[in-house]
Amino acid sequence: MPALVARQLRKTYRNGYEALKGIDLIVEEGDFFALLGPNGAGKSTLIGILTSLVNKTGGSVEVFGHDLDREPEQVKSLLGVVPQEFNFNLFLPVVEVVINQAGYFGIPRVEARERAEFFLRKLDLWERRKSEMRLLSGGMKRRLMIARALVHRPRLLILDEPTAGVDIEIRRSMWTYLRELNTAGTTIILTTHYLEEAESLCRSIAIIDQGRIEAVTDTASLLAGLDTETFVLNLKQRIVDLPVLGGFVIEVIDDSTIEVQISREQSINALFDALSSNNIEVISLRNKQNRLEKLFLDMVDQGRGKVA
Repeated sequence: MPALVARQLRKTYRNGYEALKGIDLIVEEGDFFALLGPNGAGKSTLIGILTSLVNKTGGSVEVFGHDLDREPEQVKSLLGVVPQEFNFNLFLPVVEVVINQAGYFGIPRVEARERAEFFLRKLDLWERRKSEMRLLSGGMKRRLMIARALVHRPRLLILDEPTAGVDIEIRRSMWTYLRELNTAGTTIILTTHYLEEAESLCRSIAIIDQGRIEAVTDTASLLAGLDTETFVLNLKQRIVDLPVLGGFVIEVIDDSTIEVQISREQSINALFDALSSNNIEVISLRNKQNRLEKLFLDMVDQGRGKVA
């Protein structure tokens, strides 16, 4: 049974703006699925409908066979959601945020405390359990949102831009835990406009643009359309003599910034391994060119319309 089935899903707002234009989407149980698209493509509107925060104009949604219109409570119990924006009571202690969320699903307080401890430890937040929300860093708040979404042990976890504003080290630790969750059986849908994030985590990818699904494919097939990409890396230490790094093409921009070209045969994980083995620490990275935009342009230029 699929984890998610959306048929002819539409959303038109009162001002006439058509955010979704008849989307069909199937996510299989156990998949790690990426929903990619530029800002304004319809990703958040789609997630809003799935989580009952946005009323659809037309179409249907089923989650593990439960219809969203007829069985909204069953659907909600199967979903865990990590939204883009922080939506906590900033004066609550961290542990109470998770315990209170468990209460919404009828979990007894004793059991809720046990679950809160489990997930806060998993996400390296247990030592901050008594801290008020307002005192946490942005990365800690992101991890707390994941703990809160997982406390009722949903079968489908939806992550809406979960690593926005998170530094490299925390992002990679979050990736590791999300992989563990998925391996243990949790179906995950990730919305992002960072193609490298989908590349690292996801097996399946859908591209959404202007309210339409333009492609649904596996990650390898999508990335086959790209020959190279260039990353800009900011380094913690100043560069004196940059070593040769496993065949990567590197250009020094200044004494703490480099550009690295990665070919189709290489991976960003291999780049980080090469840097780490030479004791080079990365503070941040970004794409010099948005690869998703490049894919869209390539699809238009080649008249493909769809990748698969």
